[in-house]
Amino acid sequence: MRWVFRNSMRGDTGNLFWLLVGRVGRLLGWVSLVGGLWGLGQIGQEGFALEADGGRLVVLSNGSPVLVYQVRPNPKKPYVAELFSPAGVNLLRDSPVDHKHHHGLMFAVAVDGVNFWAEDPASGTQTPTGPVKQERISAGGAAWEVLRQNLRWLNPQGAVMLEEQRSLAVTRTGQPTATLLCWQSLLRVPEGKSSVQFTGSPYFGLGMRFVGSMDTGGRFFNAQGRTGVEGTNNACASWCAYTAKAEGKPLTVAVFDWPKNPRHPASWFTMDRGFAYMSVTLNLQKEPFSIRADQPILLRYGVAVWDGEGAPEMVEKCYRNWSALEDPK
Repeated sequence: MRWVFRNSMRGDTGNLFWLLVGRVGRLLGWVSLVGGLWGLGQIGQEGFALEADGGRLVVLSNGSPVLVYQVRPNPKKPYVAELFSPAGVNLLRDSPVDHKHHHGLMFAVAVDGVNFWAEDPASGTQTPTGPVKQERISAGGAAWEVLRQNLRWLNPQGAVMLEEQRSLAVTRTGQPTATLLCWQSLLRVPEGKSSVQFTGSPYFGLGMRFVGSMDTGGRFFNAQGRTGVEGTNNACASWCAYTAKAEGKPLTVAVFDWPKNPRHPASWFTMDRGFAYMSVTLNLQKEPFSIRADQPILLRYGVAVWDGEGAPEMVEKCYRNWSALEDPK
């Protein structure tokens, strides 16, 4: 069963009230905070809607999907199952036969030896602690639709290994127009522990599996001017991009590393043999990363999708504009 909720708010009265709300929002780390409804309710500016379909939430713009979020662990983590270009072309693939644990756009690492990337009996589960919180913000002249979710990373015995406050903010912006997603994870040591350590394979981090039609004929390029897997894999850069055809139509997708992230510029994993994949990582295979109970870490990444074959200059401009936003999350 599907439920669709639409926003019909109009007018610009009450400017003083909204100014005060905006100031309070900035104190909370938001540019402008409006609403804040648990579960399902109004979303975004007029023309936006949030559709619930089973265990998934679909953000729509003027009736067309922008993003599909898998809210419930499927089977072991929530993730972005689909992400659409402005023209409505999806670039993400969920649980392909060759790697069933690859889920669209997903975030996972190993915590104190427990693998949250894999889906075998010894791996962990990212478990929601409540319903998704939906909010609306305004930043950089654009309206952002925001989904926020609290997660506990549990080992197979049910012990809490890590706590995460996740937020996904999505908009359509820029010239040429891009679908722009801001993924943020605030990671905390659970009660009763003094620290935790992240480890993992070269691709552990925020990883993206592309639709099958993008597996061949594509091209990677990064902020350092390097191209191909040979130039971008295991390289450090503030962003990395991939251009290929999906459904016969050229697309360009770029992932941005926030300048304030630990170990910026990020280390990247790219591959195009067998299938195409891209991850932004903390380089955990070479150097484990520890966080203390009194020092949670904030990770923020951007994902931009354009129709057509994009140039490095276009990606760099979008990255600079995104990284300069006060708090698009």
